[in-house]
Amino acid sequence: MKIRFGYVSTALSLWEASPSRTMTFARYKLLGEEERRGKLLALTAENLTNTLRMLYYNIAHGIEVYRMSSSIVPLATHPEAGWDFASPLREQWHEIGSLVKKYRLRVSFHPNQFTLFTSPKEEITVNAVRDMEYHYNMLECMGLEDWGTLNIHVGGAYGDKESALVRFHENIKQLPLAVKARMTLENDDKTYTTEETLAVCLRQGIPLAFDYHHHMANPSERPLEELLPEVFSTWSEIGHVPKIHVSSPKSEKAYRSHADYLDLDFLMPLLQVLREIGQDVDFMIEAKAKDLALLKLVPEVAAIRGVKRIGGAAVEWK
Repeated sequence: MKIRFGYVSTALSLWEASPSRTMTFARYKLLGEEERRGKLLALTAENLTNTLRMLYYNIAHGIEVYRMSSSIVPLATHPEAGWDFASPLREQWHEIGSLVKKYRLRVSFHPNQFTLFTSPKEEITVNAVRDMEYHYNMLECMGLEDWGTLNIHVGGAYGDKESALVRFHENIKQLPLAVKARMTLENDDKTYTTEETLAVCLRQGIPLAFDYHHHMANPSERPLEELLPEVFSTWSEIGHVPKIHVSSPKSEKAYRSHADYLDLDFLMPLLQVLREIGQDVDFMIEAKAKDLALLKLVPEVAAIRGVKRIGGAAVEWK
């Protein structure tokens, strides 16, 4: 069994490397037309430069799994500020995509929690489609539309889970098929369990990005050793090994909040089940300390008896 480790968005080890610099719409409105365009271009160019810096950092450290920032393009989905972020920055987008392909990095996006398809309000679904299309367009700009993935949650229950799920299956029809083909769904820590999310994924042909911390906070009735093989089966058509999100509770009181680093003891039951199944997986570390948490966790996992470190951010357990 091989496990690769990745992190989210920003390498804290790098100085001034945020890929999410932005401006408010209120500030945008105060600027003239040329100033608006110039500011948006400058911010996006800086975010792309920092994304590239992160990728080179990852390559140097053997980190092959990385979640890109959703905020690379400021105001990209605002209905009054939509703009062409592809053409003027074509070379920068292409450089990122070429690097990803050259080193066969696994990249993804995670649109925000408001990108959901269970709402009874039509405008929420319209906004969700717009946000998913924006993320897909970024993949297209990089030439990675058949490479990267877009991960969201099922959504809210609105007091009636059954009706909300009916709406999900209806509303998801509004998503262009090309975009849907690159999406994944994640179980959450309050509403939809792994088992419930799995049922949606199986019906829609969508891979399930299993979140272990969320599963522990919002468990299914069936045990992990039964669920995970079915979860993993949902990845068979997309060209990636299954991805698992990992983090640790901040405390018993703040159980759903993410700690700065990973607690290996908290992770061990999952690792044991994975070893029994023998499935290669990629771990997306969602700890607050980001790359620092990864650099701490990998040697800890590699120190487990029978585990061998085979790269900067990869281990093998035979």
